[in-house]
Amino acid sequence: MSPSPSADRPPVPARPAYAERLDLPWWLWLTGLVAAALLAVEIWMGGSGVRAWLPFAVLLPVTAAGLWWLGRIRVAVVDSELRVDDARLPVRFVADVIPLDVAGRREVLGVGADPLAFVVQRPWIGGAVQVVLDDPADPTPFWVVSTRRPVELAEAVLAARDVRRPADRTAGEPG
Repeated sequence: MSPSPSADRPPVPARPAYAERLDLPWWLWLTGLVAAALLAVEIWMGGSGVRAWLPFAVLLPVTAAGLWWLGRIRVAVVDSELRVDDARLPVRFVADVIPLDVAGRREVLGVGADPLAFVVQRPWIGGAVQVVLDDPADPTPFWVVSTRRPVELAEAVLAARDVRRPADRTAGEPG
C-alpha cells in the first residue's frame, strides 16, 4: 500500500485569526528621510569628490533601514497563541483582554505602571490592548500591546481562548 499524497506534504500553518504590522505612517517616513537629507546636505556643504556623495549614500539608506526596523513588529493570533514580534503567549493563560484607547493606554502605562508588565508600545499608534494573565508561574501580570484595531485584536484573542477552553476541560475529565 502506498502512502497517501498528503502524508508527504508538510503541515499547513494555521491562518491567523488576526494579523497586523505596526508599521510607521507615511508622514514619519517623509520626516525621517527629509531630516537625513538635510543632515547629508550639512555634511556635504559644497565639498567635492567623496565628500560630495558619501553623506547621501550613507545617511539615506541607514535612515530608511532604521525606519523600516521601527515598523517591523507584527502582532498576530495564530495557533492558539498571541504573537507579538518573537514573543508568544498561549491563549490558555489569558484571563481577560481589555481594548484601550489613547487615554486608557496612558493610564495603564503612566505613573502607576507595573514594572513587571510586558509592553510593546509604539507612540504613533493610539490604540492598544491590555492582556491580563492568569499564570501563577509567571510574574508578568499583563501585556500591553499597541494596535490600530484594539477591539478586533481583543475579540480574536478571546475567541481563540474560548475555542481552546472547552478542549482543556474535556481533556481533564476522567474518561
